[in-house]
Amino acid sequence: MEDAAAMLESYARDPEVTRFLAWKPLQSLEEAEKAIRSRVEGWRKGVSFSWTIRLREGGDLAGTISLRPQGMRLNMGFVVARPYWGRGYTTEAARPVVEWALAQPDIYRVSAVCDTENLASARVLEKIGMQLEGTLRRWDVHPNISDAPRDCLCYAAVK
Repeated sequence: MEDAAAMLESYARDPEVTRFLAWKPLQSLEEAEKAIRSRVEGWRKGVSFSWTIRLREGGDLAGTISLRPQGMRLNMGFVVARPYWGRGYTTEAARPVVEWALAQPDIYRVSAVCDTENLASARVLEKIGMQLEGTLRRWDVHPNISDAPRDCLCYAAVK
């Protein structure tokens, strides 16, 4: 819970950061605390595992990265605050997560999707070694853009 205010200020209320996410920008500290409680509960139930991304120097909260188990597969997602875009932090955080996941004996695939217009996330997924598998038509709703499902690029790394 001690990260709620930093989460809210660094990325969760920023409409540009949340543009391609499946949730709308948070508006209050209470909403940030609720989001953190949900992540903690997801971890407890084994349905989602989220970590914070922090800077080595100073420990500032830069974002989060999550894995969601789906049997022998994991789905990955990430969000990073705007001041840290284009600086390699997301790639640095995501690469070891994928490597660790694929080192697990029962995991054979790590995948991620991003809106077809989210070229920055697509580039991160390519830099961490994921391969573009194709376009998923009308795959996910990004409510900050439209209430209709949007096309997404599907990337995966497999063993």
